[in-house]
This record gives sequence, structure tokens and C-alpha cells, in this order.
Amino acid sequence: MHPACCPGVWFPAIRTGSGADVFVERLADGLRARGVRAEVTWLAHHAEYAPWAVARPQVPRWAGIAHLNTWLPGRFVPMNLPAVQTLHFCVHDPAFAAYRSALQSVYHQVCIKPRERRNLRQAWRVVAVSADTAEQARRIFGLRDVRVIPNGVPVDGVFQPGTRTQAHRPFRLLYLGNWSRRKGSDLLAPIMRSLGAGFELLYTEDRQGAQRDFERPAHARSLGRLHGPEAVAQACRSADALLFPSRLEGLPLGVLEAMSCGLPVIAARASSLPEVIEHGRSGWLCETGQPESFAVAARILQEDPALWRSMALQARLRVEQEFSFDRMVEHYLELYCQCPSTGSGTA
Repeated sequence: MHPACCPGVWFPAIRTGSGADVFVERLADGLRARGVRAEVTWLAHHAEYAPWAVARPQVPRWAGIAHLNTWLPGRFVPMNLPAVQTLHFCVHDPAFAAYRSALQSVYHQVCIKPRERRNLRQAWRVVAVSADTAEQARRIFGLRDVRVIPNGVPVDGVFQPGTRTQAHRPFRLLYLGNWSRRKGSDLLAPIMRSLGAGFELLYTEDRQGAQRDFERPAHARSLGRLHGPEAVAQACRSADALLFPSRLEGLPLGVLEAMSCGLPVIAARASSLPEVIEHGRSGWLCETGQPESFAVAARILQEDPALWRSMALQARLRVEQEFSFDRMVEHYLELYCQCPSTGSGTA
């Protein structure tokens, strides 16, 4: 898609320290690299909870379209720019109810759901990061026109495979991300207990220290908090497979980044994960919540070096073909170029 047809894209966004921040920063950088004017205006985290305490940002005069997160309070949504709303994860999925506190449940129902409903209905276009997330938007909000543009990874950047042709001994699993029951962190200890001394787990720590609330897995080593893509890529290249027992996801960047580094993924057959992982080809899809299912998959990879090498290659190829950053940016450029010409003004 030729960037000349693309309007300037403005991203007013609340910084939350999540994958949504990474998505915004990378997309804006990718647009600028293609000659499209794009700018992020970061709002303080408390703008989500106390929007009245944060000043409205001035809409750039050059902006022709606003790209927003569905949780953005109405105070910061520009009224005279067409808006693209990206839905990263649907917290209103009934399956999520088991993994949130009573206070979170009230907050999501009273504050977030009406906000998302308004934003989605007023949006010029709604995008979901996975088919599963799009289906939740249709079912919960009654939307019919939801476009799926999967998250993408810059495969020509730091997320490159290593040069090893043999797995480690002991076989080295990697867990990336924060710790919660939704993420399947409670399964790590029983999985490693089943696997025994022939396996090692490398894990990242939770940004709030929540790993202390879970049983510490045997044969495990902490990587602390990883800061920046280089650290994540290095951790991936030091492991043999990604262990991802999450029960519910939008479309996890960590899985795509690991696959781009040539890691087979051992994941749950849940939510959006079957859209990414080809079972038996680029990884294993296991029974959700069943530790032994994950342990069996890990043993198969450990015991069959040829299969491990094949899966590593196929994981990388899968991301190159379907989940590359360039592919994601091209899809968004195509969408932006369909936008009607408008003026700009204040939010």
C-alpha cells in the first residue's frame, strides 16, 4: 500500500506497561519508517481511572485519523476525527470471570464495559488482534463489522533464531510474562514436578512480584524482569521451547517473539492460541489446565531431536509468513487509506 494515500495517524494512549504499549510504539515507528506521519501522545496511567485529572491533549493539525485503545476514556477521544479502535483482549468474556477479583469485576462492569461499548459503536473501524477476540466483540457488544489484524513481530530485527542445532541438557523451558492463574502460572510447579531433573525452567518475574504467591517450580531459575526486546530475544535464544500454559489470551506478543526466535511453543488449546500454533508442526496444543498434557509434549520434544529442530524451523516460518510486523503494518496502511478525508481539532 502506497503511504501517499494514508492520512496522518495520531495515537493518544494511556501508558500501562502492557503489551498494548509495545503495540502502539512499534506501529507508530513502522508507519514513520514508511513515510507516514504518526505520533503518540502518552497519557499518565491514572488517566484511565481519573480522566478528569488529566488535561485533554490537543489534536495535531496534521492528523487525519485517530488510532485508539478501546479502554480510552471519552474525554480523550477526538470528536471530529475518524477513529480506529483496536481490541486487544476482551475482559468481558465469561471465561475471564474466574480470573479476576470482585473489585476488578465491578470495575470492568461499571466503568470499562460502558466505555468500550461507546467507543466501539462510535468507531469508524474496529480491529481485533485475533479471530477469537473478534468473536467476543460480536457476541458481547453485538458488533458485526470487526476486522482481524493479528499482532506482528519485526522478524528482521532482534527476534532472530540462534545458531544451536542441539537442545540443552537438561532440556530448557522458558516462561515469559507476569504470573496469574489466567496465565497458567499455577501449572508451572506441577509440570516441572512431573518432568523431573531432565528439564530446567527459566522464568521471568512478575512486575508486581506475584510469583511469590505461587509454588516455586523445581529445577527453575529466575531471569528477573526483562527490559527491552534484546533481553527477551536473548532469553528465547537461551531456551529450547516456550512453556505457555495460559488459559485465556488476546494474541500474545511473547509467543510470537519466541517463535520468531525459533522456539517451539508448548501452549494450551485455548482462546487465540490455535490461530498461531500449528499443532504438531510449530508447537504443541495441550489440554487446558492439565499439567501432564504439557509434560508429555515437553518429553516428546526432548526425546526427538529431529522433531525439535523441525519445529524450531516451522515456528520461525509461521511467524515470517503470517505474523510479521511488516504484514501487520501493511494491513493497517490498507485500512487507513480507506479513511474519508477529515479536518482536525480538539479532543
